[in-house]
Amino acid sequence: MRRPIGIDLFAGAGGMSLGFEQAGFDVVAAVELDPIHCAVHKFNFPKCAVLARSVVGLSGAEIRLKAGIGDRTVDVVFGGAPCQGFSMIGQRAFDDPRNALVRDFLRIVKELQASYFVFENVKGLTVGRHRAFLEELIQEAHASGYEVRLEWRVLDAADYGAPQHRERLILLGARTGMPLPVYPEQTVCPADRAGKDRGAVPVGPTCGDALADLPDADSFATLDRSDEVRTTAWGDPSDYAKRMRCLSNDAWHFGNVRSWDPGLLTSSMRTGHTEISRRRFRETRPGTVEPISRFYKLAPHGLSNTLRAGTDASRGAFTSPRPIHYEYPRCVTVREMARLHGYPDWFRFHETKWHGARQIGNSVPPPLARAIAAEVMSALGLAPVAPEGTLELGDPNLLRMGMNEAAAYFGVPTPIGKRDRKSGLKKRRQHEIEALRLAAAG
Repeated sequence: MRRPIGIDLFAGAGGMSLGFEQAGFDVVAAVELDPIHCAVHKFNFPKCAVLARSVVGLSGAEIRLKAGIGDRTVDVVFGGAPCQGFSMIGQRAFDDPRNALVRDFLRIVKELQASYFVFENVKGLTVGRHRAFLEELIQEAHASGYEVRLEWRVLDAADYGAPQHRERLILLGARTGMPLPVYPEQTVCPADRAGKDRGAVPVGPTCGDALADLPDADSFATLDRSDEVRTTAWGDPSDYAKRMRCLSNDAWHFGNVRSWDPGLLTSSMRTGHTEISRRRFRETRPGTVEPISRFYKLAPHGLSNTLRAGTDASRGAFTSPRPIHYEYPRCVTVREMARLHGYPDWFRFHETKWHGARQIGNSVPPPLARAIAAEVMSALGLAPVAPEGTLELGDPNLLRMGMNEAAAYFGVPTPIGKRDRKSGLKKRRQHEIEALRLAAAG
């Protein structure tokens, strides 16, 4: 049986790519403007064609050429185009030039003659003056030859097995004449609602389930200058952690099995908190916000708050506000963020905390993407098939590239307003130290 084809627009590091792959799709192309995100995507999905460029001016024919798929049917295009959604007097919100990327998303879907599309975006697009833009987007999809599942829904990743509340608007579209996918039924009851509306649905994983087996990054001095260390100090994993560590064959779902080193703790560079900050973190009750930094402290038997991405260079380059670990007096590492997001341990991010945390905070949790993708698979009338063999991950140097180096690797100009990583340990720390100073100052 064939594996259907998927294309990821605005791909980032690949949260939706991973979810769709795990549901049985071959993700053959990913389009992403940021070269550093492209490098991370290339490491984790080495067989996927990565187009390091904007969707503006990009044609469906060019995507087909880069992906090497010829005239094969594109089964689904998915992604979350940034949009403003502000109406201008006497003009449709959809015609606002600030929303051009959304128009390009639909244009590419149409040019590829994709059977289905999945559009994801922030919950805020469904309320207030943004709502007019959402309605116009749906009308535009109809005009392009696609039906949209109505009523649209906002889905919470916590309902689909991620130990984190994260709500995303999801639009499901099908080419006219094809059956529309349905929205996935929740697979778990979030831990913080258990006992209220659990019913027959199993209780989902908690922060403790996600993190308790991970070695404490503060135990390894090596992690001051690197994001990886070899260790045997793993704890007893929960069922959720077993899946993240790929300790059973079904942990791979219908995705490619990767060749990786499970004895290596990765994406775990330490943060140099002051003793004053550590004391405040210790004194903060789990499940509450530390009043000076405004960081949320995780509760071991609860769920994480929504992990944020911080801002890029054009908006101040502020560091992602990582929550405080429920047991240790520090912010969680990038790997711990990844666990809370539903990324398995083989999946790696940029070695710096700044880029790594942004890559997670900007992405759709893979368990949510997988649940959505499974419904698209069902609408196609196909049963998912696991690929054979083992896939080698990419060159680890892809995880260490600065912006200029990554842009050169993909043969593109450095995007305007994108931040480069400073060379040398001292310079690399400057932004992190400044972020800590701001946090300490409240």
